[in-house]
Amino acid sequence: MQGIKILGISSYVPETVITNDDFTSFIETSDEWITTRTGIKTRHCALDMPTWKIGSLAAEKAIEKSGISKNEIDLIICTTVTPDTLIPSTACYIQRELGMNGCMAFDINCACSGFVYAMDMAQKYLASDSVRNVLIVSAEELSKVTNYNDRASCVLFGDGAAAAVIGSSESSFSSFLGADGSGAEFLRAVSVHPVPNPFFELKGVAPRTDPAEKGQLFQDGKEVYKFAVSMMPHAVETVLEKAGLTVEDIDMIIPHQANIRIIQTAASKLGADMDKFYVNIEKYGNTSSASIPIALTEAVETGAVKRGDRLVLVGFGAGLTYGAVCMEY
Repeated sequence: MQGIKILGISSYVPETVITNDDFTSFIETSDEWITTRTGIKTRHCALDMPTWKIGSLAAEKAIEKSGISKNEIDLIICTTVTPDTLIPSTACYIQRELGMNGCMAFDINCACSGFVYAMDMAQKYLASDSVRNVLIVSAEELSKVTNYNDRASCVLFGDGAAAAVIGSSESSFSSFLGADGSGAEFLRAVSVHPVPNPFFELKGVAPRTDPAEKGQLFQDGKEVYKFAVSMMPHAVETVLEKAGLTVEDIDMIIPHQANIRIIQTAASKLGADMDKFYVNIEKYGNTSSASIPIALTEAVETGAVKRGDRLVLVGFGAGLTYGAVCMEY
């Protein structure tokens, strides 16, 4: 399968940092309780900065690093579960902010698997010769939908964005994507809030009263954990089998940064050392689809990932979605 190359990658996280101790002002918790169960110490919060803005800041830097001009990008794919608007797409706002009017632009919502899905979509567009280069922007502000009354979940999430410019390559590429809709209720937030509707009363229909419809995130932690610890190693094994490789052939695995225990369990099931996994969850928490590219950006900038390295990017999230890609950096 025709490969792809990351021409430039960058990230942006808001300046405001939320520590574990900050949560003790309104819920019963502690730094020790959060750290031992999640591996998270801090996360960033965008406050009043819109999702499209943090995405634009990451994208601008990624394009600069790519060495190509904006008019050489024919497609913008934005991955987000926290758009500022239902209409238009976040990708169109980013396109406007970057002054790139004319190219295709759209959003996808694959939850925390979004960046992996977008990489696969970029490969297919590039292989068709219908586009020259693709800009993927993963921008998430989970602080918008976090339920701060839920002690177990509110400490998990952070805000951040990352972007990558993708071009064609002769290197190898393989992917494995899927979803299990039977678990759709395990992790959800309603995006369309009920508005006063005269037809409810006219037709004798009672308005919906589900608390989840306030737009806050609901998570069945046990079910999501069970799914993640089984699906992450399965996705890695499957994409490696498709590539004709083993875990030993991989230089670095960049997993979705959801919970340190999930990553440790996946490593154990794969028979891999944790040194093969790049982990930065302690600084950023779970930033949904932005977590993998934020981690990859950091790995590149610190030298943990170098040109020619074989990588596996693996994600899982609401839907329930899952996916992995195997590629060369």
